[in-house]
Amino acid sequence: LWGGSLAFPVLQAAGLVAVALAVDVPVPVIHVAIAYLAASVAAAAVPTPGGIGSVDAALVVALVAAGASVTAAGSVVLGYRIITVWLPLIPGALVLGALVRSKVV
Repeated sequence: LWGGSLAFPVLQAAGLVAVALAVDVPVPVIHVAIAYLAASVAAAAVPTPGGIGSVDAALVVALVAAGASVTAAGSVVLGYRIITVWLPLIPGALVLGALVRSKVV
């Protein structure tokens, strides 16, 4: 748990639910949230940096088990990972570039 609270897992599950709704996955929202929590627990057995790979596979399996097609589940997980892992790198790279130009780093 993050900071001793449930804020981080709840926000991560909400992000997955938002992507599932955007992709129009025919799975109830609560099932998507439960799939996220179940996938996180299952992926803890295979520790990888950032959960890349193990969480993704567990999420796809959990979403398919909840009633989504494999294609829809894969699309949801890919969109979720782009938003939560890759998109935040852009502002980080911009800040790093500014710090290097300013000779702070």
